Amino acid sequence: MKRVNEQPAGFWSPRPPSLDAVLARVEALSLEPEFRLQRELAFARALKPYLQEGAGRLVPLLEQETELASLYLFCDFYPEDGQLTLIEQLRDVITEHIPDEERQWLDPLKHSHFDVLKPTSPPTPGEDLVLRSLADGTRVVLPGEGFVKEFAMDRPLLIRVIHDPNTQEPDKAVWAGGGIALSQADAEALLNTTSEWRREMEITTGSFALGEWKEFAKRFGYMILWAFAQRRLDALVDAVVHIGYRDSGGRPYLYAVALYDHHAYRLFAERLSSMSEFESEKPMLSVEAQAGIGITVPLTRTWVQRDTTGAPAFIVAKLTLTSSQLIVECNSPERLDQIKHRLAASFGFSLHFRDETLVPPARQLSAAELSSGEPPMLVVTQEEDGALLSQFLEKAYLEWSDQPHLALGGQTPRHAAAFPTMRGVVAALIDEMAQHDPGLWRLGKPAFNYNRLRAHVGLEEKPE
Repeated sequence: MKRVNEQPAGFWSPRPPSLDAVLARVEALSLEPEFRLQRELAFARALKPYLQEGAGRLVPLLEQETELASLYLFCDFYPEDGQLTLIEQLRDVITEHIPDEERQWLDPLKHSHFDVLKPTSPPTPGEDLVLRSLADGTRVVLPGEGFVKEFAMDRPLLIRVIHDPNTQEPDKAVWAGGGIALSQADAEALLNTTSEWRREMEITTGSFALGEWKEFAKRFGYMILWAFAQRRLDALVDAVVHIGYRDSGGRPYLYAVALYDHHAYRLFAERLSSMSEFESEKPMLSVEAQAGIGITVPLTRTWVQRDTTGAPAFIVAKLTLTSSQLIVECNSPERLDQIKHRLAASFGFSLHFRDETLVPPARQLSAAELSSGEPPMLVVTQEEDGALLSQFLEKAYLEWSDQPHLALGGQTPRHAAAFPTMRGVVAALIDEMAQHDPGLWRLGKPAFNYNRLRAHVGLEEKPE
């Protein structure tokens, strides 16, 4: 399920009126109070992948999947409480008169099954559509209704095969109301998955005689629906992994952020400058002295990594080095992980990890985005960016106050701030954190209120 023009497409097909009428009777039976629980069990079985771990909230069901699940209930499901099947009830129990033109469909429904069929010639309205099962090669002929012009020879169909009782030709069938057009690759993968599950069942049960394809599809046809659902869920996972997040200017959004403390500015500046994968940018600030505490603040340096595969070469990672912190921002968790390993190998215990955030804004992908061969591109608004940064910094910095700090001789900021000789050092660290808040260059304003941090460690607040 990759290319847009190959995404699975549900379609509707007209049913013979008498078949519609008998299916309406079966539907009514399934809604009777005494059968309601069995109906729920049948749908839970047929649509099982969507009910596990909330998958249905991420990948909504196609209407045609629900239709095919209904046909499983009507034609294949054996009640678990000993009741007769719905078709048996309609055929043998119901006392009301059922016209012969409806009753003739009961046996074809009872023997119908799911299948994946591929057209053997170009679909032409008005001409019979000849298809062949990709599972066992069986030939099936369906009426060439007007809607078949939307089909293509390379798009197999997942449908219910119901044979026509009004003809003696064994391969003649009728449209069952709804189906799904697949790409050739998806159709083959669907059948391969179903075959693997079938082999697992045979090994588990010790029975290597689950029957020919039609018999298997009749008994375990819901597995074909499972395999299709699994393909859709796999497409979601693949799409999410490859989502490209962009800011409002179309640049990669650096949502994966890690914070470090350090105590060796010169060492870090030299080694980061020597790493070929990073490009040094112009220093952000000049050297200045912090009045009254005798601390010299080095130049704040930044290095960036660019994606050179396209034009322009966008920044995909940014490293900001201050006198006491290293802030790493990346466009993906994978890139951040690579850089973290690189830093750990180069700096070892000189680098003290504080916290990280890897979670992008939550979005629901459309069917087109899930099926597209191109990675989905989602624009992150400044409001979303500010909310994510604020949440991350609040957690990281409020925990910072009770963690040992290298610049404080291993004391926690809260503890150090209780001593007059150290209060200025703690205040300077917080001022520097505020000066280099990631929100400043991303949003034009801080993403965190540093007066909260000052109050947290017992320092006086500063005017905003």
